[in-house]
Amino acid sequence: MTEYAVIRVESLCKHYGSVRAVDGISFSVTPGATCALLGGNGAGKTTTIAMLLGLLLPTSGQIRILGEEVPRHRQRVLPRMNFSSPYMDLPQRLTVAENLTVYARLYGVRRIRERLDILGRDLDIADFFKRPYGSLSAGQKTRVALAKALLNEPEILLLDEPTASLDPDTADRMRRTLTDYQTRSGATLLLASHNMSEVERLCDQVIMLRAGHIVATGAPRELIHRYGRKDMEEVFLDIARGIQSGEVIA
Repeated sequence: MTEYAVIRVESLCKHYGSVRAVDGISFSVTPGATCALLGGNGAGKTTTIAMLLGLLLPTSGQIRILGEEVPRHRQRVLPRMNFSSPYMDLPQRLTVAENLTVYARLYGVRRIRERLDILGRDLDIADFFKRPYGSLSAGQKTRVALAKALLNEPEILLLDEPTASLDPDTADRMRRTLTDYQTRSGATLLLASHNMSEVERLCDQVIMLRAGHIVATGAPRELIHRYGRKDMEEVFLDIARGIQSGEVIA
């Protein structure tokens, strides 16, 4: 791993007593890449993302983001990052606009109203800016989470199920928005998803996890060829069920 990486993980572990949620994984993500972190429930995806954000302390191993050690120096890189997750709620009684304004101030965003106008248009959420966040549907909350994640125009964007609860048309528009943002900004994206067609469309790198271990890596087309399958959905099922191609990356 000599090439410069904006995310570099080496021998990363997170143990809860005898449970090894993440068990010695190493990977790197290069600037401008879109990388998928995949695996079944309990594979270690969300735990890994939480450690990248500095929300969880690793049991052992090293994380470097934008050249800085995390969590030790996370304050140096967090302003240059952001994330979204459908499992993290915002204050229910505040309106969408109030919530986004609070986060914009925390991130030091200039011309907040202008930034909200742009995101309202791009993510089609302007119509419910004045509504309490708690009154939104699951799909609307997902779009607000994406808006929160894009507020500070991050260099690194961590996305946990970025199109969860969205209908196919809205999900397609959100993916286009993310692709356009990445093309314009050169941002690096790391996403956890169970939508394999989304992974095939967006990602140029895939890291497959099972039981806290990396069991396969490669571009979507490489993995499809390696496993002799027709798409990433079938590859995912093979790996989740423990059917190996003969190549395992521990």
